[in-house]
Amino acid sequence: MIYGGVKRKMGALVAAVNKTGENVVRTIVTMLQELKHRGNDGHGVATPDLVKSAKTLEQLHINKLSSDVALGHNLSCIMPRDQPQPVQEDGFTVVFEGRLFPLQIPPDMTEVNEIVEKLGSNPMKNAGNIISNLEGSYVFAVAESKKIVAGRDFFGTTPLYYGENHAVCAVASERKALWQIGLKEVWSFPPGQIAVIDNHGFSFHPVKMLRMPPQETVDMETAARALQLLLLESTRKRVSDLEEVAVAFSGGVDSSVVAVLAKSVGLDVQLISVGLENQREVLFAEKAAKALNLPLHLQTYNVNELEQTLAKVLWLIEEPNPVNTCIAVNFYWLAETVSKLEYPIILAGQGADELFGGYHKYLADYKKSGAEILKQKMFRDIKNAYKVNFQRDNQTCSYHKVELRLPFIDRDVVDFTLRLPLRLKINSIEDKLRKRVLRRVARNLDIPSFIAEKRKKAFQYTTGVTKALQNLAKAKNLTLHEYIENKFNKVFFKKKR
Repeated sequence: MIYGGVKRKMGALVAAVNKTGENVVRTIVTMLQELKHRGNDGHGVATPDLVKSAKTLEQLHINKLSSDVALGHNLSCIMPRDQPQPVQEDGFTVVFEGRLFPLQIPPDMTEVNEIVEKLGSNPMKNAGNIISNLEGSYVFAVAESKKIVAGRDFFGTTPLYYGENHAVCAVASERKALWQIGLKEVWSFPPGQIAVIDNHGFSFHPVKMLRMPPQETVDMETAARALQLLLLESTRKRVSDLEEVAVAFSGGVDSSVVAVLAKSVGLDVQLISVGLENQREVLFAEKAAKALNLPLHLQTYNVNELEQTLAKVLWLIEEPNPVNTCIAVNFYWLAETVSKLEYPIILAGQGADELFGGYHKYLADYKKSGAEILKQKMFRDIKNAYKVNFQRDNQTCSYHKVELRLPFIDRDVVDFTLRLPLRLKINSIEDKLRKRVLRRVARNLDIPSFIAEKRKKAFQYTTGVTKALQNLAKAKNLTLHEYIENKFNKVFFKKKR
């Protein structure tokens, strides 16, 4: 397969400061060891003034590395020009994990070079410029003498966690790396912020925060035309380095819009659907794909395979939440299928339900509290999606070395959508369809009405996963929550303690 000179670079970022001044390098290696599943094509460790890298962790020569401040990186690489990290500059070292949209760097450079350029000679002062000026899905960490500066993108679409105790402050791409070094209290790093980490702990500084903009008055057709152009540009930015792409496909309006837009910018699109055997909603995707004249790969699983997948999924998402578990199983299967088909990138419609009022629960909120309260709730849901959705999905896909890109999670798309009147999303407290303006976009794109007007049904239900797990729990005389929690404790009991 040809990807237009694209590289797929993902992996794991870790960074730590020892508060008592002791050497923290071996702590970094321990964290990297725990995150090898995110990248095993190269490994690097850095102090503020020295970098060591190797093909394997066992080959890393760290005996001469000693510092109370250090960074680490695991690399997952698909193109020859992907370079190991951390990167050393004059007076600091840096790790960048993620993607910038659109990709504008020369073909012989990687995105970390653009980050280094933005940092200039004063990383402490300039780190905020990365978040302010560079759109994408990313996290980064910079090591200077006695401190680390870390940051996370505007929406938090790339995971990053932090924690500390009496001896160590640390950040990592997944919680399990922090648990492994004895940090029991771990939190999600706030999006759009940088943190200065030193022997006093964490000091967070907001840079660019998602805020509710003023509402604008606009009619449906004008809004739909503008939204279509913004979504088209968002898609173009996220596929500018590709010639073909996989799309997570349910047959509903969100994934159909993403697929049609990806095709319209010149890509060869491969639709991917997954689910348990004999599910009516999964089979609906075949009819929808045929109507869109796009190829579909439909992969089905049985209950035994679901049960075997569960422990791995819980290990990846690091929490025993039943809803998130059911969704993550589907993303695990999607990424597994995409990886076997040798696509490095998958597009998905995540964020559309929060932006356009797709969830049925919003009707209850509308009836109970009215339009203004509902708008605030929808805003909070998109603001908190990094904790609820994006981290889970990234961690699940990364295991299969698949990069997840989200055209709805774009600065211009989100800002425009938040400005729209609620009636363009949910037209009444009895609106069974919802997402009205997006459905109008679908019709303007000539997406058939049986797709554009298909009612929302949650991913975990359409694929049959929730019902199957409920049956497995019932067979053991457990609720679904008890069943998931028991499985989770078996996976993480030793690591959490």
